[in-house]
Amino acid sequence: MLRRLLCSAPAAALAMLLLGASVAWAGMGQPSPGEMGLQAAASPVAEEIHKFYDFVNIIIVAIAVFVLLLLIYVMYRFNERSNPTPSAVTHNTALEVAWTVVPILILVAIAIPSFRLLHLQYSYPKADLTLKATGYQWYWEHAYPELGISFESRMLDDASREELIGQNLPAPRNLAVDNEVIVPLNKTVNTLVTAAPDGVIHDWTIPSFGSKVDAVPGRITSTWFKPTVEGIFYGQCSELCGKDHAFMPIAVRVVKEEVFAAWTDAMKQANEVGKSASGEKDKEKRKQLLQQKKELLEKAKGIVRQAALEQAGVRQFAKTEGASQAK
Repeated sequence: MLRRLLCSAPAAALAMLLLGASVAWAGMGQPSPGEMGLQAAASPVAEEIHKFYDFVNIIIVAIAVFVLLLLIYVMYRFNERSNPTPSAVTHNTALEVAWTVVPILILVAIAIPSFRLLHLQYSYPKADLTLKATGYQWYWEHAYPELGISFESRMLDDASREELIGQNLPAPRNLAVDNEVIVPLNKTVNTLVTAAPDGVIHDWTIPSFGSKVDAVPGRITSTWFKPTVEGIFYGQCSELCGKDHAFMPIAVRVVKEEVFAAWTDAMKQANEVGKSASGEKDKEKRKQLLQQKKELLEKAKGIVRQAALEQAGVRQFAKTEGASQAK
């Protein structure tokens, strides 16, 4: 009987794993209703994290099922009716060696891929783009030091969200922001993370990229990601930082390289015009320059909005096609 129970353990573990995967389809870039697993991966690091997660889950489920079946067998085989005279054996060398060596081998089997994953996460490839994120109470400032671009990113209120939703743009509650981080597809982004010198610790997290790093006042930490899927990817501050901790979302939009180039051109022009306006003493000229800056910023937002509409259309088409095929 024990042999049959032990042989059935791997099959039961696999069935449970497959059931969980089928029930909990993970959304791309944001939490999904009823989600049980990790958000869908959109970077090489996240893909490896998911593989390691699945691998460890198989081991955990197999051990849990094995222990459960062993307990059931022991309760059946060694209860008072089946075994009225208990054994007087005090030790068993072979068994003691086995329950020492086997756990060690399991831990080694887990450690090797975990070290590989750590090496991948902290072996920074050559960056195509540098992004700097600074946490404040309670919003983010994002900058592109090499491009001379910076902006604040704050959570949208409900009225602004409704306006975007009216334009057929997704704007999930407590996740949508006024200024999204824009990065190009299939480019390595090195992200420098810090917090305001007089502030508190925050945490910059994008689950679909496998990126999570503390933002510490007076220190610069870093992470990297290489987005492999177009679209919008949300994250949140993951370090308790005060009363509005829950309202510090992060939104990263991955776009085609030509869209990113057009957006950066508009943003750089807006920054240059803004610098000229700040040094202009003539009120009328300054007013004109500020209006020009506003128009350039609107142009940059229009570029992002158009990309968002195209991405939303592609996803809506994919959902519609999937639903029709299911029927």
